[in-house]
Amino acid sequence: MAGRATVRWLVRLTPVVGRTVDDLLKVPLSLDVWEREADAVVAAASEQTIAEIERRRVAGVERLRTITDLESGAPGSDRLDGQPEGR
Repeated sequence: MAGRATVRWLVRLTPVVGRTVDDLLKVPLSLDVWEREADAVVAAASEQTIAEIERRRVAGVERLRTITDLESGAPGSDRLDGQPEGR
């Protein structure tokens, strides 16, 4: 596995029922938090970290875009809420 590139994603993490965003942020994970919402966190995370979040069942994971696509300007929504600009 050495030398293999790690895919990083921009994800929206929604805490499981009965938990809060604060609870999610206390879990020791390798997240680069971009935005904290009332009911979710938008962060950059590797496939490995996403797999760990899903394994632990600490949050729902919505993959928004890969970081590579985001940095390259690949077509897609520039807004984190998925709504088109100007609406």
